[in-house]
Amino acid sequence: MKKIILSIDGMTCSACSSGLEKYLSKQNGIENVSVNLVMANASIEYDEKLLSLSQIEEFVKQAGFKSLGEFKEIKLETKNKKQKVLFIIYTILAIILMYISMGHMVNLPVISFLNPMTNSTNYMFSLLILTCLFIIYGFDILRNGYKNLIHKTPNMDTLVGIGVITSFLYSLYNMYLVLKGNHNQVMNLYFESSAIVIYFIKLGRYIDGISKNKTKEAIQKLVKITPNKAYIKINNTLKEVTLDEINKGDIVVSRPGEKIAVDGEVIFGNAHLDESFITGESKPSSKEVGSKVLAGSLNYDGYIEYKAERIGKDSTVSEIVKLVVEASNSKPQIARTADKVSSYFVPIVIIIAVLSFLIYLVIGQGITNALTTFVTILVIACPCSLGLATPLAVIVSEGKCASSGILIKKSEILENAQKVDTIVFDKTGTLTYGKLKIAKIFNYSSIQENDLMKLIGSIETKSTHPISKAFTDYLEKNNLAPIEVTDFKNHAGLGISGKVNNNSIVLGNSKILDEYKINNSHSSDEKILSENGNSIIYAIKDNEIIALIGVNDIIRENSKIAIEKFNQNKIETIMLTGDNEKTAQRIAEEVGISKVISNVLPAEKASTIKKLKEENKFILMCGDRNK
Repeated sequence: MKKIILSIDGMTCSACSSGLEKYLSKQNGIENVSVNLVMANASIEYDEKLLSLSQIEEFVKQAGFKSLGEFKEIKLETKNKKQKVLFIIYTILAIILMYISMGHMVNLPVISFLNPMTNSTNYMFSLLILTCLFIIYGFDILRNGYKNLIHKTPNMDTLVGIGVITSFLYSLYNMYLVLKGNHNQVMNLYFESSAIVIYFIKLGRYIDGISKNKTKEAIQKLVKITPNKAYIKINNTLKEVTLDEINKGDIVVSRPGEKIAVDGEVIFGNAHLDESFITGESKPSSKEVGSKVLAGSLNYDGYIEYKAERIGKDSTVSEIVKLVVEASNSKPQIARTADKVSSYFVPIVIIIAVLSFLIYLVIGQGITNALTTFVTILVIACPCSLGLATPLAVIVSEGKCASSGILIKKSEILENAQKVDTIVFDKTGTLTYGKLKIAKIFNYSSIQENDLMKLIGSIETKSTHPISKAFTDYLEKNNLAPIEVTDFKNHAGLGISGKVNNNSIVLGNSKILDEYKINNSHSSDEKILSENGNSIIYAIKDNEIIALIGVNDIIRENSKIAIEKFNQNKIETIMLTGDNEKTAQRIAEEVGISKVISNVLPAEKASTIKKLKEENKFILMCGDRNK
C-alpha cells in the first residue's frame, strides 16, 4: 500500500469534501481516503499495483474537482489584498443596492429618479445593473454549483446557484411585464435577493480564508526552522547552495552561529548545538565525530563538517510538518458526523424546495409566493455552519497547537481530551523555560549587583560557550550595556578571563580556583547551587572570589498557575524527569505538582508512560517531543 497527499482545487464546502471522499472511496484499489476541506488536500491510501497517480487524479476530475499534484508545501492565499479591496467595493455596492430596492420600505428618503412608483424603468435598470455586477463577482459560486450538480455531487454552491438564478430569472420576467405596462409587478422584483445572497456567501468565505491562513501560517513556521542556504565542501573549497541542491553524501559545513541544514553525521570537528526545538532540552548537546545532527539545530561555538544523510522531505523537520498535515487530514467523530449529515443535507434541501414550490402552486398561493418559498429554502438552508465550522474549528485548534510546539498525531485526540484525568509533564522547556538563565547570584564583594553583573557579563559576551548566552540575556533584560573588554583569554576546560575598566576578572568552574591557587571559602554555597541542578560560575578579582553564580533552566512564571487549574479540576499532575530526586522534588513543590517520577532516562520514558496507562489512567503527555 502507498500513501499520497494530493492538493485539490475547487472545494468550497463540506458537501464538496464529503462528496469527493465518497466518490474516491468507491474506486477499486483505493483503501482509505480523508479529504480536508480547510487544507484543500486529500490523503489517499491506495494499492500501487492496481492504480497509478494519474488514474487517481482522473478520479478526482471525474468527481468534479482538479488535482494540483502531490502536496509539497502549505501555501498561503496570495490574493488577500486584492480580495479585500474587491470586498470593500462590493460592500459599498451592496449598501447602495439595498438603499435603492428597500429604502422606501423603511421610510428612508427616496431618490426621485429612482422612485419605483414614478420612475420604474430607472429603478429596474439600476437594480439589474448592480445585480449583474454581483453575479460577475459570484460567478465562481454559480459555476461550481452547476459543475457539481452535473457530477451528481450537489453542494452548498448548488443550493445558492439555483436560488440566485431562479430569483434573477423571475425578476427579469417581472421586469418584462412592467415594461409591457403592468406596473404592479414592479414590487415583485427580487434582484437584490440574488445580489445580497452572493455578497453574504463571499463575506463568509473571506472570513473563512483569513482563519485558514492563520492556521497555515502557524504550521509554516515549522518549515522556517531550517536555513535557506548552506555551504558544502567540494575539493577543499566551500560552495554556497540552497537546501534543494544538497545531495545525500555531500559534506556540509557549519560554523558558529549557523543552523544545521540537513540531518547528518559529524565527520570532523566538535561543537555545542541547540536542539531544543526537537528534544526540549535547554542544555546544548555536545557533538563530535560520529554524532548525529538534526536540521534546524543552532551551532553555538564550533566548526564541524557533517555528511548529509536525510535531506528534503526525509529530514526530521519535514517529517514533523508531514505529521501535522496528516493530523489535520484525520477526522474526529464529530467531523465525520458533520460530513455524513452534509452529504445527505443538500439533495434533501433541493427536494424539499421543489416540493414546497409545487405545494404552494397546488393550494393556490400563486407563482410569486411559490418562487419566494423555493428560493428562501435553498438559500437559508446552507450547510456551511454544520459542514464548514466543524472542520475549521479542528484545523484552527491544530494550528494553534503546532505554533505552541504541540504536535497532534490524530484529530481524535482533541475530541478525547475531555477524558484526560492525568497529565504527565516533562520538565525542560515545559515547566521550565528550556533556556539557560541566571538562577542565583551570591555577591561577596562591595560592588552593587548590577555593576557586578556588567563586569562579568561584559567578559561573557566575548565567549562562544553556551552558558555565556545566559549572561548576555541578563544584560539585555536589565538594560545593562556591556563594557569594553581587553586581554580576553579562553582557558580550555576551566573558564575565561579579561580586563574590564582595568580590572582583571577571571570566570570559571571550581577547577579554575586550583589553577590560580585560590582558597575556596564558599563551598557551602556551591553545594546549595549544585543540589538545585545549577551550573556554577566563580567570579575572581585580584585573586579573591567576588561572586558565585548559578546558571540553570528556571521555572516558567505561568507553570504554577497552570498546575493550580489542573488541580482545581481534579486532574492528577505528574512530573517525569531525568533529574535526581531532590532537584525534581524541589521543582515539583514549587509549582504544585502532586507526583514526581525522577531519574528516568529518555529511553525509559515510553515504558514509564505505558505503566501509568496500565493503572487505567487517561494520560496527556506534555513536553516530551521525542515521544
